[in-house]
Amino acid sequence: MKRILIFTAGVLVAAAGLLYGLQNDFFSTNVQAITQAAAAGEPARGAPATAAPTAPEPLAPPTAVALKATPSDTPPAETAAENLSPPEPTAPEPIATEAHTIAPTQAELLPMHPGALLIPVTGITAAQLQDTFNDTRGSERHHEALDIMAPVKTPVVAVDDGKVMKLFTSVPGGLTVYQYDPSASFAYYYAHLDSYAADLVEGQTLKRGDLIGYVGATGNANALAPHLHFAIFALGPEKQWWKGTAINPYPLFQR
Repeated sequence: MKRILIFTAGVLVAAAGLLYGLQNDFFSTNVQAITQAAAAGEPARGAPATAAPTAPEPLAPPTAVALKATPSDTPPAETAAENLSPPEPTAPEPIATEAHTIAPTQAELLPMHPGALLIPVTGITAAQLQDTFNDTRGSERHHEALDIMAPVKTPVVAVDDGKVMKLFTSVPGGLTVYQYDPSASFAYYYAHLDSYAADLVEGQTLKRGDLIGYVGATGNANALAPHLHFAIFALGPEKQWWKGTAINPYPLFQR
């Protein structure tokens, strides 16, 4: 019996030693494998696997979204209609009568006018008038009018019966009046006015000597030399108040 117990104890000791040796070998092998796998960037056998990084999924292409138009993107209906329709014809700004071309000749035109006009600036006599019709203005044009010098606020009157066709303000002429004669064949042009008569309106019928305004220096007139720029031009068949053939007023004033 004692021998059996000694034999059994020896067997148990030997088995414990063998088991210890196997555990050490397995542990060493795993440690080595883990170390090699770490160097190679791979998970070791028996080590917990980690999730490999994945590339981000490509973004889906944006879907088309209808943008809401703002007032700046689309003009209102009225504006769009204006853009599509042709502009309304407008009368060009009249060229001052100083630039009217003489054709036909003065000899042909003067007899057409009834003549004997009233001097348009009160207090001025025929002897004081100077014929400045053919004087040059600048380098390319003739005056084609009379300059009647007078102090500012001197009354200006109608040279003839007729109708006020246009009250107009222009860069060269300043404050101006266009008047037709009774037959609507000629236009009288008064320019550089300081102001109009208080009751003067377009379409008004004037009588010879009626007040139409006052001498001034508006437009391109020299402020130190106020005067009335007065011109006459024969109207064409269209009867356009801003367009005609200039004639010399000087011989038409009473003497």
